[in-house]
Amino acid sequence: MSPRLSALALFLAAACPVAAAAHGAAPAAGHAAPAPVVTEVMRKPLPDYPGKEALMLSVEYPPGGADPVHRHDAHAFVYVVEGAIVMGVAGGKEVELKAGESFYEAPGDLHTVGRNASDKRPAKFVVVLLKDAGKPALMPVP
Repeated sequence: MSPRLSALALFLAAACPVAAAAHGAAPAAGHAAPAPVVTEVMRKPLPDYPGKEALMLSVEYPPGGADPVHRHDAHAFVYVVEGAIVMGVAGGKEVELKAGESFYEAPGDLHTVGRNASDKRPAKFVVVLLKDAGKPALMPVP
């Protein structure tokens, strides 16, 4: 795992209990929301777009898992592989996505909701980020 992705995973692990509660996915008393497992699948420079790269991540939400509120300075294309997830950006409606469905986040969107729709089954999605090379994949929001 790259150092940048390790930092992202560490941030997600630390921030998930707060984000889960904010998104209605509050854990049982005394238990923190499970952190998502983020794995870098591929990173590829885009020579036709100088200074840009594509980053593909696999994200696995354990049952009850959730993301912290964040932004991507990137175009984010999400495709659900397994289970169901709930996604939402500021100013938009929350949507539940099942395997085979997709979601888009524009650069700078405030990603306010990102969680597993189930507290009993895992969920998995792939996200492709089109972003500035060398910039972080995720920008935390206090």
